[in-house]
Amino acid sequence: MGNTKAVTDKSFVADVLQADKPVLVDFWAEWCGPCRKVSPLLEEIAGEMGDRVSIVKLNIDENPETARAYRVMSVPTLTVFKNGQPVQSIAGAKPKGELVRLIESAL
Repeated sequence: MGNTKAVTDKSFVADVLQADKPVLVDFWAEWCGPCRKVSPLLEEIAGEMGDRVSIVKLNIDENPETARAYRVMSVPTLTVFKNGQPVQSIAGAKPKGELVRLIESAL
């Protein structure tokens, strides 16, 4: 992970809910094939849009409390948080353009 950051159940409040800019959370799992397809796209987007949005990754198997709290039922689930609240969410591997639109809709 170069431009993205791993978050945990313990760091979620500080890294996401108290962030000073919007945060895209990638809820993912090691065993998830589509998650591996989305990951490089998120790295690219983080490099391009990092001044306006943070992109973080939360492994749902290692951090089940946060995934349960936000009712993550499938992976990848990508949720944009703004001012401590989830504002947009999509599930499944999506093309880069759709991911960018998801983020921009929350800016």
